[in-house]
Amino acid sequence: MTFVAALLVFPLAWTGYLSLTDAEGSVRAESEFIGLQNYLDVLSDTERFWPAVGRTAAFTGVALLFEVVLGMAIALLLWRPFKGQKWVRVAVLLPLVATPVAVGMMWRLIFDPNIGLANQLLGWFGIGPQPWLAGQYTALPTTIFIDVWQWTPMVALILLAGLTSLSDEPQEAARIDGASTWQRFRHVTLPLLAPTLTVAILLRGIDALKTFDILYATKGRGGGSFHEVETLNVYAYGLSFDYNEYGVSSTVLILFFLIIIGAMWALTARRKEAER
Repeated sequence: MTFVAALLVFPLAWTGYLSLTDAEGSVRAESEFIGLQNYLDVLSDTERFWPAVGRTAAFTGVALLFEVVLGMAIALLLWRPFKGQKWVRVAVLLPLVATPVAVGMMWRLIFDPNIGLANQLLGWFGIGPQPWLAGQYTALPTTIFIDVWQWTPMVALILLAGLTSLSDEPQEAARIDGASTWQRFRHVTLPLLAPTLTVAILLRGIDALKTFDILYATKGRGGGSFHEVETLNVYAYGLSFDYNEYGVSSTVLILFFLIIIGAMWALTARRKEAER
């Protein structure tokens, strides 16, 4: 309990306190208690805060959708034994080995508009170069692709563990009754896998909400010139380390924390309702 209090409760409480002050400039500078003024200012900020909320939701929702669908497909393919299965599993899990910053830097080179491999490959098919990470409207979809590339294997690994724990008897009974492959998946496999699927969505969803390293490694400060990939994490980081506005940054982080708690509660409530 002491360990948890030292590493979790105290930093959260201190951040909450800073959000109620006008702390800025030097970390040793005196600050005044201003109550909920920071919250009123942030919640009325339609230029940076609410667009960052929208990008965070879009990044999380789209990435999570693709990761769950692709992860399920990969898990189903790896569920039944086949020749070379061990090597395929190793290849699928390779993206998890690299750190997100290294992954971001690697894809930043691949998507470079001038010397990147991606545009060279498009040129072989007669397609003109694309801005990828450099474009205002293509940067966010490109970073979502990078996130999906790295974290889909984790979802597949969780779902594969759930599939291997399922009994074969329901599948055999459905097969004997003449159920097709899709019917067995829809009415047998998916309901039995629902608890594992919920855990995978919960873990990956929370992690996607907190994504920072890939975005910062690919776009740097501010999430780009037009803040095109500036999520709440990137926004709060800029407030703290670029502008030294610790009070406002703490306010953004507290609001972000409440959003994560709300997302967790919604997923948990939906799971309990589905179990009923």
